[in-house]
Amino acid sequence: MSSNITANWSYPTSVKLGRGRIKELADACKSLGIKKPLLVTDRGLASMAITSNALDILEDAGLGRAIFADVDPNPNEKNLEAGVKAFKDGGHDGVVAFGGGSGLDLGKCVAFMAGQTRPVWDFEDIGDWWTRASLEGIAPIVAVPTTAGTGSEVGRASVITNSVTHVKKIIFHPKFLPGVVISDPELTVGMPKIITAGTGMDAFAHCLEAYSSPFYHPMSAGIALEGMRLVKEFLPRAYREGTDLEARANMMSAAAMGAVAFQKGLGAIHALSHPIGAVYNTHHGMTNAVVMPAVLRFNRKVIEEKIGRAAAYLGISGGFDGFYDYVLKLRSDLGVPETLTAMGIAADRIDELSAMAIEDPSAGGNPVAMTLENTKALFRDCF
Repeated sequence: MSSNITANWSYPTSVKLGRGRIKELADACKSLGIKKPLLVTDRGLASMAITSNALDILEDAGLGRAIFADVDPNPNEKNLEAGVKAFKDGGHDGVVAFGGGSGLDLGKCVAFMAGQTRPVWDFEDIGDWWTRASLEGIAPIVAVPTTAGTGSEVGRASVITNSVTHVKKIIFHPKFLPGVVISDPELTVGMPKIITAGTGMDAFAHCLEAYSSPFYHPMSAGIALEGMRLVKEFLPRAYREGTDLEARANMMSAAAMGAVAFQKGLGAIHALSHPIGAVYNTHHGMTNAVVMPAVLRFNRKVIEEKIGRAAAYLGISGGFDGFYDYVLKLRSDLGVPETLTAMGIAADRIDELSAMAIEDPSAGGNPVAMTLENTKALFRDCF
């Protein structure tokens, strides 16, 4: 397969994958009826060449030049309020969500909240809370991922951190799903190694947890399995050689697949990682990678056979043990810290983190039921 991977997918939304396809950004906006887009990204990307290039493309097509980049690494409701204000004050009619998880999540949420009068917390992913939303005034979204991890570009939710309680909340609505996605692997070439590793392990964690989740969703399980295979084959390549466009394109696919697959559920990796990220502001994907082996041990008695099947598909011998050893080697090859201690986190808030973890929506998808007691033990095992 050459590095010139190009594809147009209509599932789960319109995805335009291939090098140089950022030049189709203005057409993507026009196809959704957007005449005056607001590009939403994070502070780190605001001054980068890929971002000014995207703004040039919009401006040259007569769509104006507007950017909102007041976005924290873990976006919160203050960023959201400022973004909605910028959207309304500028008279915008659509959002280009541009960046990694934080830029994508906040951009999607800005487009959604532009049409709401209720506070964002009223649309948390609980029961049918999403039906409270007013459909009028929700703006169309074009998503442009610049990392290959969260898969937020094909997701129907955003993670927003409550700046008061430091709890990450999943805000859900079907309209969060962008109308068009442009996945241009050239935009991911500039990712530093540590971000390539962290985002890639996030994609792997999504696939692994979705596959392991006990819920019935064979379509998602199949997508998760192939997503893991792509990570196994291409993440080490993207990490070693950042300009390897074939590896970068396949990692973008794996990231999108992880986000599609986790409709089946997530589990303890995310239930632990969310509170750690909210309290200590750690990188989400890297945190997932740190706690992954402890969670595999925790779930072993329930998922051993299932992981054996995955190992066989991935060309790993030795069943569960072989898979577990593979995860340890992958982590070490990517420079992932071995424990939370090595990540610089003290073990003095386990009780608080455990209480947050069992409340996290991801906890319900773990193969072994999470209780306060066994979650404390699991956290201790991560230090």
